[in-house]
Amino acid sequence: MELITRFLDKNGLIVGFLVLGIIMAVAEVLSSKLTRKKIPGSAIAILMGLLLAYLGGISTGGEKGIADWKPLAGFGMLGGAMFRDFAIVATAMGASFVVMKRAGWIGALSLFLGIVLSFLGGVLVALLWGYTDAISLTTIGAGACTYIVGPVTGAAIGASSDVMALSIAAGVVKSVFVTIGTPYMARYIGLNNPNTAMIYGGLMGTTSGVSAGLAATDPALVPYGALTATFYTGLGCLACPSVLYLLMRLCF
Repeated sequence: MELITRFLDKNGLIVGFLVLGIIMAVAEVLSSKLTRKKIPGSAIAILMGLLLAYLGGISTGGEKGIADWKPLAGFGMLGGAMFRDFAIVATAMGASFVVMKRAGWIGALSLFLGIVLSFLGGVLVALLWGYTDAISLTTIGAGACTYIVGPVTGAAIGASSDVMALSIAAGVVKSVFVTIGTPYMARYIGLNNPNTAMIYGGLMGTTSGVSAGLAATDPALVPYGALTATFYTGLGCLACPSVLYLLMRLCF
């Protein structure tokens, strides 16, 4: 047993990819057999990942979820900033710049609208939770943009770890909602071409949720929605700890 543990620990990253592949395969089977693909496999995979992280944290008393369990320590690197940024950039593969230009000012406007509306929604929820200071409100509001913008903003303005955890949770809930809801909303909002996919990505923002949702709707639309969603994340990381934080300080 010790030999196996040492082998898994030594090849942590490869084991992480292997387990991730198994989770995705199981999630796709569950999506197909239990929900007839009404709930995308990626959404089920996210929930399975969250459950594993919770169980890993509870069983080890650690702070890195399943990565605290030695045989799966490779998940620490797999879920780290390097692979996160690589995955975000990779979503732009296949996008056509000619088609992107067609989105025009409406596509750009969707980015700003998406960030402001999500931010205000997060601030409202934070107020209902009893937070009244500008730092907490800004961090949770940023988390409602995406679960990447939340901790980036919190670290920049000095939020507590509890508040940053809440901001991540807000972003994850939004991501799961967008993942599950996109295929159902697509027919009603005309989400069937690259232009609307880019506007939708700009409004929703969450790259993982938009990518998974569009993959369940029409895989050809994924690069376009994911591209503006990626811009959304970058713009959110700039706007939330600066302009929006200053506005919060003026109000609270």
